[in-house]
Amino acid sequence: MAIPVVDPARYDQQLAAKRERISRDFARFAPPTLEVFPSPPSHYRQRCEFRLWHQGDDLFYAMFEMQGTEGDPEDPKRKTVVRLDDYPVASRQINDLMPRLLDAIRDNDLLRRRLFQVEFLTTLSGEALVTLIYHRRLDEAWEAEARALQQALGIMVIGRARKQRLVLARDHVWERLAVDGDDLVYQQVENSFTQPNAEICRAMLAWARDVTRGSQNGDLVELYCGNGNFTVALADNFRRVLATEISRTSVASARVNLAANGIGNAEVGRMSAEEFSQALKGEKGGRRVAEMALDDYAFSTVLVDPPRAGLDDESCRQLSDYARIVYISCNPETLADNLETLARTHDIRRFALFDQFPWTHHCECGVLLERRD
Repeated sequence: MAIPVVDPARYDQQLAAKRERISRDFARFAPPTLEVFPSPPSHYRQRCEFRLWHQGDDLFYAMFEMQGTEGDPEDPKRKTVVRLDDYPVASRQINDLMPRLLDAIRDNDLLRRRLFQVEFLTTLSGEALVTLIYHRRLDEAWEAEARALQQALGIMVIGRARKQRLVLARDHVWERLAVDGDDLVYQQVENSFTQPNAEICRAMLAWARDVTRGSQNGDLVELYCGNGNFTVALADNFRRVLATEISRTSVASARVNLAANGIGNAEVGRMSAEEFSQALKGEKGGRRVAEMALDDYAFSTVLVDPPRAGLDDESCRQLSDYARIVYISCNPETLADNLETLARTHDIRRFALFDQFPWTHHCECGVLLERRD
């Protein structure tokens, strides 16, 4: 892994290169003009994790850069430790906390001893949750010092060790995102997936709202809904929403987020995308399927935000049954593979590039497809 080199003066140049690459790689699908949503050029990540490197009396944050060989470009045996006194990729709040945290624990044996990793989770609204991860069991003496650390730095602290998790305040932060004049609130739980670039997340939610306007007579089914990130933002655009997710933590968080935003027309079911496809075809039953009351829905739109591996062939075929598909992708390669199937029945009406990860080759894309008559 290469550590991103942040150079704000070159941001437009790196974004233009991504625009050119995505436009070229998807030209065969004849999409409309690519909509491009830039990121802040620095301090855009709201969550980060670092190794803690002990060097005599010194203590510093570190990441690893792989020095692979021609045959194996990321050979883990050839990695270099890179010291990080600051990290321009991370939010300004994380950068402010990094030295203050080290100063507080460097000479405190109870907090420092066998500490090997630190994870930061921050929000645009100013909350910060810090997880300290150890190679030793944590006791009451550690907890007392960690509570004093919380108070001194104005943060929340979680301690982790093997088969141990001590939550000193709470295990989540509350993010507030202004989208189209609405103030949306999200519970984001420690050690579970959330969109790392909050400003790009706002852009993605606004774009998804825009491309699904005028859908109040139809219902939305959402696959891979996570903590309800899109569910919360899109509920007003549909008569009803059924969202599915396999992670227990994410399902619980999604339900909390629906309640926190006063949304009454959406339900979240714990089920994989594959299981949901089987349930729609009547191949899967049971209590969970019965509780979904699938016959009560008239799905006009499906939203998918799959992992990097994309969708399997069967899931793509299932999507082809919907009049409208909103596909959010964190991997343009698997998106292109899936569009080979979806473009047989649907036309691409909107196409977007969200620069979720500046200074890397990674791109986030959004596609709206509508079925041909």
